[in-house]
Amino acid sequence: MRHEIIDASALEITEKVVSIKRVTKVVKGGRHMRFSALVVVGDGNGHVGAGIGKAIEIPEAIRKGKEDAIKKLVSVPVDENGTIPYDYVGKFGSASVLLKKAPEGTGVIAGGPARSVIELAGIKNIRTKSLGSNNKQNVVLATINGLAELKTPEEVAKLRGKTVEELYK
Repeated sequence: MRHEIIDASALEITEKVVSIKRVTKVVKGGRHMRFSALVVVGDGNGHVGAGIGKAIEIPEAIRKGKEDAIKKLVSVPVDENGTIPYDYVGKFGSASVLLKKAPEGTGVIAGGPARSVIELAGIKNIRTKSLGSNNKQNVVLATINGLAELKTPEEVAKLRGKTVEELYK
């Protein structure tokens, strides 16, 4: 996964809460209730990240999740049609998300957790299919992994020692 340091202060970041769960820790004196929030953040222009926050109160868990997500921002290559450069399968745990390039006018065809990541990344045309586990947290992280692994045509050409025009012959 490509992790270049992205200055989040320069970006206009929007957040989306994907899930809030009540989690319990059983201790000697009884049960400790907390909330776990899965938050996705993005600027709608090729940067997206996800984070998890846990706290006794929901707003605090969301705030912590947002902070965690901002620390984990990745950049996503988006071409002129508002789609990804090529098809790819992102994996995390037992969840896999198939990301398919789509022509102009297709829109975002994706399930709930993957849709929030894709919309906040600024991708306008894409088809996805969630395979394996449908755990929201793993699907979100698999989608981000897949998007982060994508390379621009320029990067691929440089790796192969060719020009971009030679790639498309």
